Amino acid sequence: MSFSSKSFVLVTYFYLISRENVNRSYGVAARVHCKTVVAKTRCPDLDSSLHLYILDCFCISLIKNPSLPPPSATSGAVGGMDGAPIEDGFPAVKLFNQGYSYTYDDVIFHPGYIDFPADAVQLGTKLSRNVHLSIPCVASPMDTVTESAMAVAMATVGGVGIIHSNNSAAEQAALVRSAKSRRVPFVSDPVVKSAFDSVDSVSDFGSAPYVLVTESGTAKSKMLGVVLRSDWEKLSDKGVKVCEYMVSSPESVPASYDFEQVAGYLAAKKLSFVPLVRDDEVVDVVTTADVERIRGFPKLGMPSLDAKGEFLVGAAIGTRESDKERLEHLVKAGANVIVLDSSQGNSIYQIEMTKYAKKMFPEVDVIGGNVVTIRQAQNLIQAGVDGLRVGMGSGSICTTQEVCAVGRGQATAVYKVSSIAERSGVPVIADGGISNSGHIVKALTLGASTVMMGSFLAGSSEAPGAYENKNGLKIKKYRGMGSLEAMTKGSDARYLGDTAKLKIAQGVVGAVADKGSVLKFIPYTMQAVKQGFQDLGASSLQSAHDLLRSELRLEVRTGAAQVEGGVHGLVSHEKKYF
Repeated sequence: MSFSSKSFVLVTYFYLISRENVNRSYGVAARVHCKTVVAKTRCPDLDSSLHLYILDCFCISLIKNPSLPPPSATSGAVGGMDGAPIEDGFPAVKLFNQGYSYTYDDVIFHPGYIDFPADAVQLGTKLSRNVHLSIPCVASPMDTVTESAMAVAMATVGGVGIIHSNNSAAEQAALVRSAKSRRVPFVSDPVVKSAFDSVDSVSDFGSAPYVLVTESGTAKSKMLGVVLRSDWEKLSDKGVKVCEYMVSSPESVPASYDFEQVAGYLAAKKLSFVPLVRDDEVVDVVTTADVERIRGFPKLGMPSLDAKGEFLVGAAIGTRESDKERLEHLVKAGANVIVLDSSQGNSIYQIEMTKYAKKMFPEVDVIGGNVVTIRQAQNLIQAGVDGLRVGMGSGSICTTQEVCAVGRGQATAVYKVSSIAERSGVPVIADGGISNSGHIVKALTLGASTVMMGSFLAGSSEAPGAYENKNGLKIKKYRGMGSLEAMTKGSDARYLGDTAKLKIAQGVVGAVADKGSVLKFIPYTMQAVKQGFQDLGASSLQSAHDLLRSELRLEVRTGAAQVEGGVHGLVSHEKKYF
């Protein structure tokens, strides 16, 4: 059979280019076969050496770039006018293996096929090998984010809070005990006086209609009575000691009562508030206003509880020798999971601390990190971690990438680490870079089992610190644990270790706007995540991960595409999601 050399070159070219599943061995075989065909073909209008040269160039390029996978039945590949396939997006394995470091905003998923309602999406997940959560949300161990109030609120909605270690071991353990002792979805902070104190002004009551009276004037002592604001206002002599007009032995309920039991008691007794007491000590105070506020929030899902029925609570430690004693305090206090808190977790110090913790307390899961590469992850997995925290320099207040020139785009980091971690059954926590529900959807779909949030929660009423007003805006302080302010208080070991003589900041101090209660905005956020999963065609986290490894397609967004994907073209707007 003979045909023109031009026809042969074109036919061969389009045949090879249409085969996107060419691998190295196929490329070599194709080149050899084509040479044989050309050698046997008479090409009067063009020297056959030119054929071989063209085929050599083309096949060598295929051999050097064999990464394109074969188009699947669901990939959206269709034939173009020239016979070449038109890819509708790229699989993750191709997108994340091109040498670029992508953030969440850089990538976008293609929609899938919907055959279920959004409310059918299941967000249950694993924090670590043995700790299960109802929702994939974790409060970061930062001193402006997570103490007992945040831990209680996060466990109430089905997530978990990791209590920071920027304090003494005793203080941190007390915060863990405080969170685990609660049965109501908040931590009250009542004003307490001793029997021989006086209430000097109305400001002593704060926003409450009462002041508690205890033996020592602190909550950690026997309750004697209560001073009602209405009674105090009737006094002619406001300087009189509270023991002279307090209500002795007020109504109280056991601290073991849950929220509905307390609410029922208040209604039955027609009380405006009731203390929750354990061993004569006040644990909490619940008011009718609290009941109305909580019932006005979206319906809460299943709370995160341990085998004893207590709230799940995590705690962070460092890798210093003194942290071994801290670890013991935290385990005795009831911490359900320990997070080894380091900006760069691939170190001999963290590996040794992991092995120590697993040997001394095998019943407690240990989460390692932070890591952003496969090699880092492998070292910690081999050391025995039960979970991995992924992220380096991606937080809004973190400057590690700028100061140290080390880190990785968070989308790439989550995909790479989760790809290796899932083989060992180690869940991944995507830590940092979360600004909206879309980022949560991306982090979870790219392989994470949970997301850890700092700034996203720092403006909530449950975050530590008081609100301030700045230019009419209600704000709260939010600082990175690598900021000089935080390191001065004690977090320097997370970034510098024990031997650094000079402190170099890897974070900043800032402020975030008021967001209200976690009990309100987290349920709304999770509903948005469910809708995102529905659009992908994923009815659970596991199905999202399965899609990632099969038919899910992604693309990189240009700067213009990112602008187009957000609010644009308006003179002004109010950005509210609920």
